[in-house]
Amino acid sequence: MSEAEFQKAAEEVKHLKTKPADAEMLEIYSLYKQATVGDVNTARPGMLDFTGKVKWDGWEAKKGMSQDDALKAYIAKVEELKGKYGI
Repeated sequence: MSEAEFQKAAEEVKHLKTKPADAEMLEIYSLYKQATVGDVNTARPGMLDFTGKVKWDGWEAKKGMSQDDALKAYIAKVEELKGKYGI
């Protein structure tokens, strides 16, 4: 899997005909962050930032996954969503 394929997938996910379920969007976000940044490197958001906490927890769950593995998983997940929701 290449960086170009990753960038293409990142663009395609923005153009799905139907918005994926929240859990699917969280998976995409978590894999993207792990692929581009690596392990979570920020403090967990405060208790009133509900969305931020959920996103942080999703990313934290990917801790230890290599950036290359996250890149591959991200591309595979986008392909799955394209099949499910169309582009």
